[in-house]
Amino acid sequence: MDNKKSNNRSFSKSKRFSKDKPKGGFKKFGGGGRRGASSNKRRGPRKSTADVSRFVKKATPSVEEKALPIKHLFSDFNFSEDLQKNLESKKFVTPTHIQDESIPFIIDGRDIVGLANTGTGKTGAFLLPLIDKVFKDKKQKVLILAPTRELAMQIDKEFRAFSYGMRIYSAMCVGGMPIWKQINDLARNPNFIIGTPGRIKDLSERGKINYGAINNIVLDEVDHMLDMGFVEPITEILNNLKKERQSLFFSATMPENIKKLISKFTENPVIVEVASKNNINNIDQDIIKVTESENKFPRLVELLKEPGFDKVIIFIETKRGADKLSSDLFKEGFLVDSIHGDKRQGQRKRAIDSFDRNKIKVLVATDVAARGLDIDGITHVINYTVPGTNEDYTHRIGRTGRGGKKGVALTFV
Repeated sequence: MDNKKSNNRSFSKSKRFSKDKPKGGFKKFGGGGRRGASSNKRRGPRKSTADVSRFVKKATPSVEEKALPIKHLFSDFNFSEDLQKNLESKKFVTPTHIQDESIPFIIDGRDIVGLANTGTGKTGAFLLPLIDKVFKDKKQKVLILAPTRELAMQIDKEFRAFSYGMRIYSAMCVGGMPIWKQINDLARNPNFIIGTPGRIKDLSERGKINYGAINNIVLDEVDHMLDMGFVEPITEILNNLKKERQSLFFSATMPENIKKLISKFTENPVIVEVASKNNINNIDQDIIKVTESENKFPRLVELLKEPGFDKVIIFIETKRGADKLSSDLFKEGFLVDSIHGDKRQGQRKRAIDSFDRNKIKVLVATDVAARGLDIDGITHVINYTVPGTNEDYTHRIGRTGRGGKKGVALTFV
């Protein structure tokens, strides 16, 4: 098998990144305003800037990507026997493109900038080599930052599956969950700390996380974290980590603010860019027209009763709307639950687990679930309210059509 690091394929490229330092400071994104402020103060629904014409499109699965070659098998990476057994138990033989390109560089100790969309296997791209690294050297400590609680939970779930039986432990540190439990988990000296920037910063200020002990840092969905206004805690965290460390940045895009962050906080990084198949190509998209006088709810009920609507996530704008719609669907006899930012983390976790295990058929959610929710077999995404932007639309409907499967996205307009 060809293990050369040179790569001439059109779908990815590996290159060195300039170390020029930015002259200015960091631009603050998101205004740093009150996160989690009540939506009740909004006087009406926010105006959508999404292009409705983009909501109608037939699935056009890409044939080209299936033909693109993969250079390695997982067995080529010389992972420890324990990790390899866990991969084999999951029938993981061939890596995804981002894993195929990134893992060899990470094993070599290089700093990485991985440019790839959600759903491409990037979590495995950084988890697998880091688990192997820690297993072989228990002095290694890893900090993984994610923009949302849901994504942090997903990363922790995958970590536990990959590291099963290897006596490597994690502490998940996110807001909305009891901090005392997280403090107890940290007291056990885990090798992996997975969390959101705000809670990580809080625990550090309490003296529960020692940045000076961290040898490896992962920033997942960097662009989204900066858009959410996390630039200040991220910068503070990175400034206080060990100078000699391995830094892994993963993002869907690389605007100027991320370039500055990378230039300042990485050492001669390799950029691995994977132009992966867009999940949207696997999704039949259509609109459902309703008049102002027509009640959308009866039409929604009709849809959910149709054959094939086996696992459906419904997106709605407001938290109150999510609870009401969930309650109304329950009264119609559907197995349903809802998640949004005002629910306790335990409630959100139970709802997601029930949906994942097919104990409920319908999950009603605000955009808190539009990123980081990776659940197999979602047949339909229904936008009960029009998403705010084209990007919101893309992330919402990307919950279906994953793993090469076909999905359906419907939007009420």
